[in-house]
Formats: sequence, structure tokens, C-alpha cells
Amino acid sequence: MKERLSQLRTELEKGRQRLELLDRERQEVRDTMLRISGAIRVLEELIAQNGQPASEPELVAASA
Repeated sequence: MKERLSQLRTELEKGRQRLELLDRERQEVRDTMLRISGAIRVLEELIAQNGQPASEPELVAASA
């Protein structure tokens, strides 16, 4: 039983460490999404100032 108790404690610690890692990764993804959201907002405002609809893609002239 003592061996099993030791195994369970080891597994519990591994679980805690994994959860910490996932929490850090989640925060990093959240931070990235906030930056992307901010960039989208800025671009939408710039497009609105120039009188272009946000959903219309910009056309780039092809050089021959």
C-alpha cells in the first residue's frame, strides 16, 4: 500500500505541474489573441477613416 501511495503522490505532482504549464500556455494564447484583436481594431479604424468597407479586400496591381 505504501508503494501505491507513493505512486499516487507522484502522479498528483505530475498533474499539478502539467496544469501549471497549461495555465501558462493559456495565458500566452490569451495575450496573443488580445494583440491580434487590437491589431484588427486599429486596421478597421484606419479602413473606416479612408472610407473603405472593412470586408473589402485591397487590390494590389500586378507588375508585368
